[in-house]
Formats: sequence, C-alpha cells, structure tokens
Amino acid sequence: MSLSKSDDVRSALNRGRLPDFLGVGPPRAATSWLDAVLRGHVGLPRDIKEVDFFIENYARGIDWYMSYFRDCDPNLPAGEICPSYYSPIGRERIALHIPHCRIICTFRDPVEWRYSFYKLAVRNAWTKDDFETWAAKSPANPERGLAVWFETFGRDRVLVMIHDDLEADAQNYLDRVCDFIGIARIATSESPIGERRINTFSAPPHSQRLARRARKLRDWLKSREAYRSINLLGRAGLWRYCFEGGENFAPLSSEIDARLRDRFRPEVDALEDLIGRDLSAWKNPRGASSVTAADRA
Repeated sequence: MSLSKSDDVRSALNRGRLPDFLGVGPPRAATSWLDAVLRGHVGLPRDIKEVDFFIENYARGIDWYMSYFRDCDPNLPAGEICPSYYSPIGRERIALHIPHCRIICTFRDPVEWRYSFYKLAVRNAWTKDDFETWAAKSPANPERGLAVWFETFGRDRVLVMIHDDLEADAQNYLDRVCDFIGIARIATSESPIGERRINTFSAPPHSQRLARRARKLRDWLKSREAYRSINLLGRAGLWRYCFEGGENFAPLSSEIDARLRDRFRPEVDALEDLIGRDLSAWKNPRGASSVTAADRA
C-alpha cells in the first residue's frame, strides 16, 4: 500500500529534522546564555545544550542527530549552540549535511577568552599548567578560521557577534540574533536570565582528583545520553561541589596581559580587517585590576 503525502510528512517528522541555524562558538563567549534565552522561542535539542554531533558523535549517524529535533515545533526554526563545531572538520561536516545553514560566530577579547577557557580547563581537570604555559599551547586563534566560514556558507549566512556588545547592550545583541535566525524579537527583561550571565564560576576545584573523577562520570553519562541524570545531579549541587571549592582565581597580572596582547595583535588586526570593525580595546594592555578573576562567559 502506497503512502499518502501526509504519511510522508508524518514519517519525516518522526525521524526529526536538521537545524536551520547553528551557534558554533568559539567557546566561553556567552553560548550558554544564548541557548538559555532562545529556549521556548526556537527548536533546540531536548534535555541538552550541545549534542556535539559534528565532532564527537559523528559516527552515530545523521538520523541519530535528527532525532534530537523530533519534538521541535515545525513552525519555528531549529538550531543548536555548540562551540566545539568551530573547527575545520566541524565546518566541513556541517557544509556537507546542512549547506544552507545559518551560522552564528561570537568573538571575544583574545586574552579574556583564553583566561576564561583556561579556568574552564582547570575546573574540568584538563590541565595543571599555569595560565601562561597553557596559553602558549592553547587552541589556535579562532579569528583565523572566520574567512573560510564566509567562503563556505556565504557571508550573508554567517553572523559575526562581539562579546563586548553583549556586555554593553544585551537587548540589541539579542535582537540581532533573532533577526538573523528569523524569529520575533525577545525582550531580555521578560526572560528569567536575559539580563544576567550564566555558567559562571570564580574558583577552581578544591581537589583535582575529585574533579577528574566527576568529569569522567559526567562524560560517561553523556556517552549514554543520560542527560536528565546529569541535570538532576547539577541541580543537587554535585557538579559545583566537585568542580569548585578552591581559592578564587587570581586576577591576571598586567605583565602577562601585556605580553599576550602583543602576541595576539596580528590576529586582532586580521579580524578588524575582515569584519570592518575597530577592536583597539583588545590590543591595549590593561592593569591587573581591570582583568578580573570572575568569569563572565
């Protein structure tokens, strides 16, 4: 017996769908905030922020990824905010499966970004290095890959956002994102987290050994898609207990700040030229009091 057109549509919806937009990072640039503000206004993966299909879970297959959007409202655009996708292999796989996808890239002061990422690395027991040692071997400058994202998806399909703009005017920042993905604007004043930052922390783990074990447990639960258990343990305070509790991170010294700003100046210059924006504030050394210990990701 042949299927009717309505049966075909129903079958497709049962399989799920692919995203209309992706927030690809880089990380520690308010991606958690963006996911939280957009929930309820667009389709996002159920129970989790980052499915991480195009990097960690690609072998599971495209139908597995589509199933995460099966319950999304078909009248709204669907998307995912996953910073790990900002990589050459992520870009290639997205272009293969979703060539017309809209891409959101958010950039942040390169020294602030690295210090924030470093604190995350310490928190998750990924490193025991001091910051300057870690920064010397940290991931490549994300600004260098932007031109290829433009070439791959078309400049009109890649929205470049600057983290400073979120700090200065969250409403205008969010308006630009909403306009780009094609939804009604969301008032930050009406969102429970619209005017505050989330996923922040100011202290490392009190025990690296405990943090390492907690990370392995969390990764094990992720591999089994036990996201509700992860969220339940988070609400119970387990992750904060395991990943925090040490003495607060110290402010970044003005000497290290100056050295790193000099090192990253060529990348900032290149980004300025690419997006046509003055980023002088990212080049000027700051006093220790200006580079705070509290994370604002």
